[in-house]
Amino acid sequence: MTALRRRFEAARDFPLDRFQAEALDAIDEDRSVLVVAPTGSGKTVVAEYAVARALAAGTKAFYTTPLKALSNQKYGDLVARHGAETVGLLTGDNSVNPNAPAVVMTTEVLRNMIYAHSPALDGLAWVVLDEVHYLQNPYRGAVWEEVIIHLPQDVGLVCLSATVSNAEEFADWLRTVRGDTSVVIEEHRAVELTNLYLVESQGNGEPTLLPTFTAGENGEPRPNPEAARLDAPNRDRGRRRGSARGRRDRRSHHRGLRPPRRSDYAELLAQEHMLPAIVFVFSRAGCDQAVRQCVNAGLRLTSSEERAAIRRIADTRTESLSDADYKVLAGDEWREALECGFAAHHAGMVPPMKEAVEEAFGAGLVKVVFATETLALGINMPARSVVIEKLSKFTGERHEFLTPGEYTQLTGRAGRRGIDELGYAVVCWSPFVPFDQVAGVASRRSSALTSSFRPSYNMTANLVDGHSRERAHQLLDLSFAQYQADRNVVSLERRLERDRAALAGGSGNDAKHRRRLSDLARLERRVKRGNQTLARQFDRVLGLLESWGYTDGWALTDGGRLLMRLYSESDLLIAETIRSGHLDDLNPSELAAVASSFTFGRRGSDADSPRPPAQWPSVTVGRRCREIELIWRDLSAAEHDAGLVETRQPDPGLAATIHDWAEGDELAVVLDDDQLSGGDFVRNVKQCVDLLRQIGDVAADPATARAARAAADRCFRGVVAASSVLP
Repeated sequence: MTALRRRFEAARDFPLDRFQAEALDAIDEDRSVLVVAPTGSGKTVVAEYAVARALAAGTKAFYTTPLKALSNQKYGDLVARHGAETVGLLTGDNSVNPNAPAVVMTTEVLRNMIYAHSPALDGLAWVVLDEVHYLQNPYRGAVWEEVIIHLPQDVGLVCLSATVSNAEEFADWLRTVRGDTSVVIEEHRAVELTNLYLVESQGNGEPTLLPTFTAGENGEPRPNPEAARLDAPNRDRGRRRGSARGRRDRRSHHRGLRPPRRSDYAELLAQEHMLPAIVFVFSRAGCDQAVRQCVNAGLRLTSSEERAAIRRIADTRTESLSDADYKVLAGDEWREALECGFAAHHAGMVPPMKEAVEEAFGAGLVKVVFATETLALGINMPARSVVIEKLSKFTGERHEFLTPGEYTQLTGRAGRRGIDELGYAVVCWSPFVPFDQVAGVASRRSSALTSSFRPSYNMTANLVDGHSRERAHQLLDLSFAQYQADRNVVSLERRLERDRAALAGGSGNDAKHRRRLSDLARLERRVKRGNQTLARQFDRVLGLLESWGYTDGWALTDGGRLLMRLYSESDLLIAETIRSGHLDDLNPSELAAVASSFTFGRRGSDADSPRPPAQWPSVTVGRRCREIELIWRDLSAAEHDAGLVETRQPDPGLAATIHDWAEGDELAVVLDDDQLSGGDFVRNVKQCVDLLRQIGDVAADPATARAARAAADRCFRGVVAASSVLP
C-alpha cells in the first residue's frame, strides 16, 4: 500500500468497505473503474481518491456532475480537503480558478472542452463522472456518452452510478470504448432499510405505520397480508382506473381510509423518533403547501437553541440578497417555517434559500423537508426517514409510476451512516395505487440503464470538423446506444437462423411456409435497421445541414464553424438566426429579450402552445421574434421531412420580463405580473445569460457580439448574481 493510500484511508471517518477498497485498488493500478452502489453508500470516496492521486502525481483531475448545485457542493467538499488554491469550479454561472489541477464542472463543460480541443485537457489524468446513470436522461444524457467516447484514451475514468440491473452490460461497453475497466458492484446498504406503509383512518384521523413486508415460511420477506387486505374491497370494482366511475368506486370502497395528512404524519414521525425526514412530493406547489399546513397546524419541532442556530444559517446564506428581494421572496415566512423545523426544497426556490435548507437539514436542525425528486440526485442530505406521498409523478406529458430504480434512488437518503441503526422508507396509502404495486416496487430495487444517445447538430458539426467520414461513423458505432442495439441484433440473428432452418423443410405452397417467409423478411429488415440505426440518423442530420448551407460535402462552411461553438437544445435554430442577421442592430435589452425565446419554455400543459407576451417590450423585439418563428417553421418542416426530432418551438413568453430586468427594473416589478417563482426566474435568466455569452463569442458582427456581452452583464445582477454565491 502506498503512503498516499495509507494517509487517505487514515483520514476517513469509517474504515473502507469492501467495494471501496476494490475500487481504490483499480485506481492504484491505473485502471478505469465503474462503481455501482446504493445512494448514500460512500461512492464519492472513490472519486476523492482519484482526485488525491492526480494531485499527488502533479497531474490534473476533473470532477463532473449533472447539476450546478451538485457541482457547487462538490467544489466546497474538495476545497475543504485540498485548499482553495488547488480546486477550481466551472459551471454556466461560475468560473473560479479554472486552471487549478482539480476542477469541478458540469458534464456539458467537459464535453465542450473536448470538442474545442481546450489546452485545459493537457496533463489530465482522471475524470470522475458522478451520477453516470444520468446518461439515460432524454434531454441531456447524450453528453455523458460523448465524453466517454471522445475523452483521450490515456485519461482514466471513475464512473459512479446508482444501482442498475445491467451494470455488467454497461461495464462491457466501457471496456469496449475505454479499454481495461474494473466494475465494482455493491448491493448492500450501509444502513439497513425498513419499508413501511402509512395509512390514516377517516374516523379518528390517526395515522398508522404498517410493515410493507413480513417474514414468509422460509424467512423470506413477503407483502404484509394486513396491508394487502386494505385493497380487498377494491379488487373487483376498482380496476377501471381512468374513468370517473372507477374513481367513485375506489372512494366508496375505502370510506374508512384517506391519504394521510402532512401535519398528522409529521407529528407521528416525531413521536416514533423517525426524524429527520425527507418527504418527496412531486409538485413544487405541493411542497410549499405542505410546509404551510404543518406550520399552521401549530407544529414546532425545534428547541430554542436550534432556532437560534437556524437563524444564523438563514441570515448568512441570504445576506447577499437585498432587503427588497428578500421581501419579494417571502423571506420572513420562509425563515419562520425553518425555525419551526420545516422547509421546502425545489427548483422554484432561489439557490441561497435552498442552500440554507441543505445546511440546516444536514446539521440536524430542520427536521422535515418537503422536496421534489431533484433532491435525490446526489445532493448530500441524508435523513433517518424518507416518505413518498405518491408512487406516481407527472412527467410533463402524463402521470407515470415510479420505477424500482427511481424508488431506490429516493429511498437511498434514508439512514445516516454512523448515526442510525435503521433507515425508514415510508409510502403513503392512496386509493389509486394498490398495495401489491407498492410492495412490488419496493422489492425489485433496480431497473436497467438505457441509452438516450442520438446525433445532434452541434455534435455532427464537431465530428465533421475533427474526423474523417469513416472515423465519425466509427465513433457513433462506439456509443452505448449502438452497443445495446447490436446486442439486440445478435438475438435477432439467432431467430433468423432458427427460422431459416424451419423453412428448409417446408413446402413452397404451404400457407404456413409463406407466413414464415410478411416473418423472415421482417426479421432481416430489423437486423439491417439495427445495424444502421445511428449511422442513418447521422446521415440524415448531415443531409439537412448540407441543404441549409452548414456543410459542403465533408467540410464545414462558415455557418458550420459557428454551429460547432453553440451548445444549446436549439443550436441550429440559433445559428440560423445569427447568420440571417436577426440578432443584429438590437440594443442589449432587446437582444436579451429575443435570446430568451430560445431558452425559455413553459412547464406542463402550457408547453403545448407557446404564447407571445401580452405586450411586446418593443416593436423591434416583436418583429424579430415573429421572424424567428418563421425560421423555426421552415426548420421544423425540413426536420419532419428528414425523419428527425423537431427543434422545440421558440417561446417568447419571458421576453418582456427579461427585457425589463436587463433595463434595471427591480425583482418586485418584474415578478409582479408573472407566474414565475423566484427560483424559476433566476434559472431562466441564468440560461439566457449563458446563451448571450455564447452569442458574444460567436457572432460575426462586432456590434452584435458587444451587445450580447453587455446584455449578459446587465442580466447578471441582483438576485441572479446573489444566487451564484458559493457555499
